[in-house]
Amino acid sequence: MVPAMFAPFPFAGHEMLLGPARALYWPAERALLVADLHLEKASWFAARGQMLPPYDSRDTLERLADAVRVTGARRVITLGDNFHDDAGALRLDAHCTGMLEALTRALDWVWITGNHDEQLPMGFGGTILSELQVGGITLRHEARAGETAPELSGHYHPKLRVNVRNRHIARPCAVMGRSATGAERMILPAFGTLTGGMDAGAPEILSALQPAQRIEALMPARDRIARFPLWQAAA
Repeated sequence: MVPAMFAPFPFAGHEMLLGPARALYWPAERALLVADLHLEKASWFAARGQMLPPYDSRDTLERLADAVRVTGARRVITLGDNFHDDAGALRLDAHCTGMLEALTRALDWVWITGNHDEQLPMGFGGTILSELQVGGITLRHEARAGETAPELSGHYHPKLRVNVRNRHIARPCAVMGRSATGAERMILPAFGTLTGGMDAGAPEILSALQPAQRIEALMPARDRIARFPLWQAAA
């Protein structure tokens, strides 16, 4: 059964579900994949004199808990930049610390580290890895240019800018590249509340997914996936 608001699509020989909350659910693995939580980003900026709403960690964790509930996931795999910096875990308030401890205790939790949190502290539950292979797919923080095997990653915070009824809007999206041999690689949207975004068709994203025959943005639209072409190899 497909969870409400999650749209199915095939990826690397598996059925995946992409949700509007920027999470990817892998039914066969009962795994929820999220990238770039950037917990405690607001407190990092506050310490440097730039005031942001201080509730980003709580909102991110509440949305993550809700995605777990909706999908029935038994496993959570985070794809790096879980905290905005190596000391971010030490700045979590008591409520967020309790939420995170409860989630990591209840689920099979895997932390994949990123460039913002290479020294992720061991204070919470779960397993800490630099990358992981599941079902023939490599899960890592940053797409590896030149990779020819299936891959899921984060890092770039892709957003798609579209014109809807004469209004320009930007929404987080996934970006998928397919090579001439049919191999598929995908960059997930950032899950964190204060994560901003890079244009899905930016040169950095297109380069990261090479070699590719076609690159497109994916967004859930009710019970289906809307696809938007970003780049096509010359014939």
